[in-house]
Amino acid sequence: MEQHKKVKFQSLGVIDYQEAWDYQEKLHAEIVEIKLQNRKISPEETPRATPNYLLFCQHPHVYTLGKSGKPEHLLLDDEGLEKYHAQYFKINRGGDITYHGYGQLVGYPIFDLENFFTDIHRYMRFMEEAVIRTCADYGIEAGRIDGLTGVWIDFVEQKNPRKICAMGVKASRWVTMHGFALNVNTDLSYFSHIVPCGIDDKAVTSISLEVGREIEMTEVESRMLGHLKEIFEFEIA
Repeated sequence: MEQHKKVKFQSLGVIDYQEAWDYQEKLHAEIVEIKLQNRKISPEETPRATPNYLLFCQHPHVYTLGKSGKPEHLLLDDEGLEKYHAQYFKINRGGDITYHGYGQLVGYPIFDLENFFTDIHRYMRFMEEAVIRTCADYGIEAGRIDGLTGVWIDFVEQKNPRKICAMGVKASRWVTMHGFALNVNTDLSYFSHIVPCGIDDKAVTSISLEVGREIEMTEVESRMLGHLKEIFEFEIA
C-alpha cells in the first residue's frame, strides 16, 4: 500500500492527562480499524489510506508510570499527591515513571509507521533528533547517552548529566502512542518526588534553566514541529 505521509497536527493547549490519553486511544483505534478493514478487501479494491496525527499539549501536574516501571519510584503517597495538586496514572507505554506539568511541551505522535518505516528504534531516534535540533536553536548542546532513552545535556563528559526530554512509546500494529516530554519552563521541583525514569543518579533540567530566561512555548512548539516535519519528511494535512 502507498505510504501516506500527511499528518494532522493539533495543538491542544493545557489538557487533563486522562482526557488526552482517551483521545489518543480513540485516534489509535481509528487507525488500527482502517488497517484491519484493509486486510479484508479484495485485490481489486483500493485500500484506504491510514491517517497520522500529531498532538502537542501541556498537562496539569501528573505522574505517569510505564508498564516496566516500579511503583516505589513515586515518592509521594495519596496525601502528598493532594498536597502538590498532582494526579498519578499507571499507563501502557514503555519506560518507568515521569512527570508532566505546566511549561512542558508534551508531544503525542499517533503515526502508522507503515507510512514511514517499521522500526521502533529508528522512530525513537528520530524523535530524539527533533528535540536535539530544537535545543540547538536555543544554543543548547544536547544529545544521547548510550543505554538511556531521551535527550540529555552534558552527554559526552557526563560530569553533570541532566535529562531535558523524556520519552516513552507504545506501538500496536505499527501504530504509535504516547511520545516525548520536553522541559521548557517546567517547575523542576516536581521531579524531586519521583525517581525520574528509574534513574536516581542523574538530574533533570529545562530549556529555561539552561539559557537563564523564560521561553515562549508557542515558539518551541513551532520549532519542534518544523524539525519533526523535516526529519520524518511529512506534510501537515
